[in-house]
Amino acid sequence: MQYVDSNVFLYSALYSPDLEPKARTAKEILQKIENKELSAATSTLTWDEVVWVATKLLGRTDGIAQGQKLLGFPNLEFINVDEGIIVQAQSLMDKYKLSPRDSIHVASALSRKATIIISDDEDFDQVKEIKRTPLK
Repeated sequence: MQYVDSNVFLYSALYSPDLEPKARTAKEILQKIENKELSAATSTLTWDEVVWVATKLLGRTDGIAQGQKLLGFPNLEFINVDEGIIVQAQSLMDKYKLSPRDSIHVASALSRKATIIISDDEDFDQVKEIKRTPLK
């Protein structure tokens, strides 16, 4: 099981794979998830982040469309942010000085025993419980 951070979905949605190598990698990762070649999960927080950024950059209609697309993404497990996730996020935030959002992502990943987080966010590098794989 691998955890997919919001920037994977954003690179795929916002950039051309012909012009941006990270967009190409993001699309390849998402295709592997869709084809069941990669077992993956993300937090419900990811939906918020994707819709927020897409709305800011592309407008409300496109932001809503990106949210709908994410919700319907095949073979992707959504992890609910519940009290247990928040309690663990609080502990991770204290331990690693992560932001609240990053702490929620890590706690969500750990709740599914994910060993890898696919993300371009270098803040995850300090977390010993999980290994970050960047977009290349």
